[in-house]
Amino acid sequence: LIVEENGLSDKITLLKGKMEEVILPYSKVDIIISEWMGYFLLYESMLDTVLLARDKYLQPGGMIFPDTATMVISTIEDGDYKEEKLNFWSDVYGFKMSCIRDAAMKEPLVDTVEPRFVNSSQCVFKTIDILTVKKEDLTFNVPFEITVERDDYVHAFISWFDIEFRACHKPVTFSTGPFAKYTHWKQTVFYTKDTMTVCKGDVIKGTIECAPNAENPRDLDIIIDYKMTGKEDSAEDRIEYRMC
Repeated sequence: LIVEENGLSDKITLLKGKMEEVILPYSKVDIIISEWMGYFLLYESMLDTVLLARDKYLQPGGMIFPDTATMVISTIEDGDYKEEKLNFWSDVYGFKMSCIRDAAMKEPLVDTVEPRFVNSSQCVFKTIDILTVKKEDLTFNVPFEITVERDDYVHAFISWFDIEFRACHKPVTFSTGPFAKYTHWKQTVFYTKDTMTVCKGDVIKGTIECAPNAENPRDLDIIIDYKMTGKEDSAEDRIEYRMC
């Protein structure tokens, strides 16, 4: 009805169906536009469908919007929330319910983080070029290194993503990070089992591993393996998360 109301029926054709099943009236297209991004960028594996459309329909030299995504990791101080939502289960009116705490820790929290809680540098750990990336590239194990920017405590890692439309006449970008305007993607928080006491200049190194869950490929298995040897404290752990 909107197409007809604007006199564009001779220019716009609407097709309803799954990209994997629909048949386009053209063998090749010039442009693919898709809003496929999920929480932690890759949650729900919607990018897979875009790649299928690209490989099947996009002509050589064609364009994809957006065309670049970068994933970022940092750390936060978040003692109040961790105490309220996680440590609460260690003593529930005299009863120990640590099993619930362990289960809650394994599920990343999607929420809005105030910029003042971020206490380290930001490290880009994954860049995805939508024009060239392959499905197998979306399963990865990559290193990261971040530097603490003030004397503080670290209760969690935080991740977000930035999006670029480089093929536009004037390149357009936006961020889903805590220093940018609010988006519905918010940020993804990964709580650590132990609190790290950190000093300005301390370095946290590690790897972040991401793969679709074997039972439900729309879910993500994420592993953060980190080590910190600081001026006042040292910490090392490998934590497995499931985003579902």
